Amino acid sequence: MVSKVAETIAAPLTRSRRRRVPPELGIFLVLIGIALVCEVLGWIFVGQSFLLNIQRLKIMILQVSVIGIISVGVTQVIITGGIDLSSGSVVGLTAMIAASFAQSSTWARALYPALTDLPFFVPIGIGLLIGLAAGYVNGLLITRTKIPPFIATLGMMVSARGLSKLYTKGQPISGLTDQFNFIGTGIWPVIVFLVVAFAFHIVLRYTRYGKFTYAIGANIQAARVSGINVEAHLVKVYAIAGLLAGLAGIITAARVQTAQAGMGVTYELDAIAAAVIGGTSLTGGVGRIAGTVIGTVILGVMISGFTFLNVDAYYQEIAKGVIIIAAVAIDVYRQKKRAKR
Repeated sequence: MVSKVAETIAAPLTRSRRRRVPPELGIFLVLIGIALVCEVLGWIFVGQSFLLNIQRLKIMILQVSVIGIISVGVTQVIITGGIDLSSGSVVGLTAMIAASFAQSSTWARALYPALTDLPFFVPIGIGLLIGLAAGYVNGLLITRTKIPPFIATLGMMVSARGLSKLYTKGQPISGLTDQFNFIGTGIWPVIVFLVVAFAFHIVLRYTRYGKFTYAIGANIQAARVSGINVEAHLVKVYAIAGLLAGLAGIITAARVQTAQAGMGVTYELDAIAAAVIGGTSLTGGVGRIAGTVIGTVILGVMISGFTFLNVDAYYQEIAKGVIIIAAVAIDVYRQKKRAKR
């Protein structure tokens, strides 16, 4: 019964999407346009090709894979009409804790000398649990105390960053086992990102979880009246976002082969930017994982392109902010047009 009502709430949204050209096509054309601009500017100012440098493109994809994993969880949160500012700090916290259980006995300064050389799935499991717990706490704060998501996740952002610094008194953790580091080598981060994105694309599009997520974001009161347990579902959504942030933290530590409390700084903003650029509406009820994947790649192309063109890092941040504002402005314009229709 609940599932049918949720389908009814989301039905107009689905029908309108079928009539139009898929929104991902427009976002993909933007990606192509940015890549071509970088290519042309590359030949003019650098005298090299941007797109034909396979090594540069490989580095770019590896760099955005971690942000992509986080953005998959953040997208689901935004679809419900919420926001998650804590994901970057959760990355740092999970990286530190997971790495502390992944140290080798050959490392003289192991944090837990009696717990070295553990099987790789132990630190990975611990890191995932930490991320899941952080997301679960976010969900509980939002649903039980009615604290706005912005404030609740902002508090978690500050607390998680403080815990990651307190964990080792600000000291980095090194000497990780080869088994643990393996998940961050080669194209494994990209594979994990694509698997996560594909899995949640299917989940959001074809399961009751996805229907409830869209229904809550489209009209939370209608979803509640229809029989959806809004509070329980929101806790699930935030817990999943925390879990994916934990996974990103594990991969970050494995890639760098060390962990530091400052890992993941501003990752939450990049993840939100990727979701918004990919067509996810900050007002809730609208968004797709496919669009978020393209939005993540757009961010990667921008950053790689700016570096390729020797643009100062300060200007890169300014340009990123302008693009985020433009994406939100476009979303507001689309919402107004929908309201008029």
